Amino acid sequence: MNPQGERWTTDQVLALAPDEASRRAGGKLAAPGPWSETGADGGAVWGQCKGSGKKPYQTVVDIKGPAFKCSCPSRKFPCKHALGLLLLWAGDDREVTAGEPAQWAGEWLAGRRERAERSASAPSGAGAPSRAPADPEAARRRAERRMQRIGAGATELEQRLEDLLRSGLATAERAGYGSWDETAARMVDAQAPGLASRVRELGSAVASGPDWPARLLEECALLHLLDQGFLGIERLPAPLAATVRSRVGLTTEAADLLTGPEAATVRDRWLVLAQQDSEDGKLTTRRIFLRGERTGRMALHLSFGGANRPLDVALAPGLVLDADLAYYPGARPLRAVLGERHAPAAPGPVPPGCGIDAALAAYGDALRDDPWLDSWPVVLADVTPIPSRDGAGWQLADTDGESALPLDPRCLGRTSLWQLAAISGGAPVTLFGECGHRGFLPLTVWDPAPVSL
Repeated sequence: MNPQGERWTTDQVLALAPDEASRRAGGKLAAPGPWSETGADGGAVWGQCKGSGKKPYQTVVDIKGPAFKCSCPSRKFPCKHALGLLLLWAGDDREVTAGEPAQWAGEWLAGRRERAERSASAPSGAGAPSRAPADPEAARRRAERRMQRIGAGATELEQRLEDLLRSGLATAERAGYGSWDETAARMVDAQAPGLASRVRELGSAVASGPDWPARLLEECALLHLLDQGFLGIERLPAPLAATVRSRVGLTTEAADLLTGPEAATVRDRWLVLAQQDSEDGKLTTRRIFLRGERTGRMALHLSFGGANRPLDVALAPGLVLDADLAYYPGARPLRAVLGERHAPAAPGPVPPGCGIDAALAAYGDALRDDPWLDSWPVVLADVTPIPSRDGAGWQLADTDGESALPLDPRCLGRTSLWQLAAISGGAPVTLFGECGHRGFLPLTVWDPAPVSL
């Protein structure tokens, strides 16, 4: 049991999986057969899982983190053994009974507690090394040189857009993706990865099907706006200037947000609305959406992992976290870094939501502050998913029948939509997702426990 006397649900456990393969592999281990010496107390679950070798794998999970430890060679966090153990624990309290941790599990848990106590007792600022540069003047010169390189890249990109519009959009189709890829590479050389990413989107727009000229023109307009914003950044209000800097690829160190001279944290009880992992080559990105119980503010925590770098935070949807968050600067702050946690995560309630009209208004307000936003996170209350007769499109309808919102075409064809329809059964549900210009992208539905889609 956790400190609140409640076990996690199966969906909460599966939401921690780094990928679909891990979910399937963990499900196969969610039976008592391969496990021995299992046990649980108020904050941890442990057990030994029989593998292909002579010695079983020792697996322990600190559910207050959560954090995971397994003697298997897997580089995924959590591994299939940790997922299988948690699924076994979540499914039947008779299989994983309460008790004292085994020695190997107790030593790891005690080490975590000691490190947490040392961190909590350390003087403010002593827990993290100073990020002040050894030579502030040299750091200032490096920052100036980078701003100059980005400015030169933005100027070159403006000329590229002007040439495109002068010669006509049809030339983009004949030139193909290669010319845009070359331009994107030049933006990388200019140390402007944000501009490079948007240039690649221009190349994708040309191959996006019917009406591609309209989409290409829209993307060109947004890129032109970003170029001009950066080239005139000294004339922008500070919040908008911070947004422009982040959009071109200038980042702020997470440690500076928490401990820097201008650090400002927001303490709240943050409800985990969704956790979503995506892979791009060797890089895995984890997005965790949260909403403050007191402030009502939305937040997005991003973490990145690779072959030798596990994702650092895993939070199952439906949990409430009493913690400090520090937002990255911007005209409409959303991305945040997780600071001090003041209590273990606990199961939370079904979140209150809004109607479709209010969701569209929230997206419009956010877009006014940050015109490069693709979407804005919202919780919809009392909406019913409705498939079209030909299955080519879905929409969400308000209970009063006055408003409807199309679902994002990117989620069409996924089995999760039929899972959503099955959970709804034709009745209204509470649904969290991203509302944007493409429509609504559902991520979590409450039944009444949260189910990831």
